[in-house]
Amino acid sequence: MSGSPGLPPGSERWSIEIDKQYLQFSSAHFLIFPDGSAERLHGHNYRVYVALEGRLDDHGLVLDFKRVKPVVRELVDELDERWLVPGEHPVLTWERRGDEVEVRYRERRYVAPVEDVLVLPINNTSAENLAGWLGRELGRRLQERFPSLRLRALELKVEETPGQRGVWRWCADPALPSGQ
Repeated sequence: MSGSPGLPPGSERWSIEIDKQYLQFSSAHFLIFPDGSAERLHGHNYRVYVALEGRLDDHGLVLDFKRVKPVVRELVDELDERWLVPGEHPVLTWERRGDEVEVRYRERRYVAPVEDVLVLPINNTSAENLAGWLGRELGRRLQERFPSLRLRALELKVEETPGQRGVWRWCADPALPSGQ
């Protein structure tokens, strides 16, 4: 691809963005704060936004929207109607006991059916950490399913309430010029 008139070569970049109402999930969680206090168990109707930057293929696409949306949907479906538990928190513990999961944080003790709980490899269930987990998992699944995809950057946002989002960004190598 050649540069646009008046612009130096290599300054062009392409991306796709996905903002669909159906890319949402409802989950329960509680945050643990630096002072050790924690929120009460509650839920949110989260919404997910995705942006992919990459090189164009021979057909002029970063990646067809029809190929990305089902992968994002698959991820949000895995989180939907689940209690999200931070599996890497230094104080919170969890243990599977038969068909139940017991979660303990300080004096609190919760027991829930295994199928209702999803323990994630994060240290807190903040919107930022959820965005990071979803973003890394989306990147892994996209590269696995579409090996010719040449991702340069990936951004994932998790909206907890309207206008309030955790954002995660990944860039292959911010020092590389475009087109590399």
